[in-house]
Amino acid sequence: MVHMESGSSKRRGDVIPTAIGIAAALLIGGSIALVAPRQASAKPEFAAQTGLPCGQCHVNPAGGGKLKSFGEKFKENGFKVPGKK
Repeated sequence: MVHMESGSSKRRGDVIPTAIGIAAALLIGGSIALVAPRQASAKPEFAAQTGLPCGQCHVNPAGGGKLKSFGEKFKENGFKVPGKK
């Protein structure tokens, strides 16, 4: 009598090394994501320092993300309001 396996051609022993490889890749990828440099976010101290709302510099009125032209000038001016001494 000939016994034929149906379904997958992989053996059960092949599954464990594959699972370990996937787990290792996820662990390495997660570690890289945690230590990778990120773009700076809005700082509420700037709003307090300048007396201006976050939306003065940022496209998003709540702050963070893309800067308007005023925000770019603020950044280029050493985080000081352009035109003020």
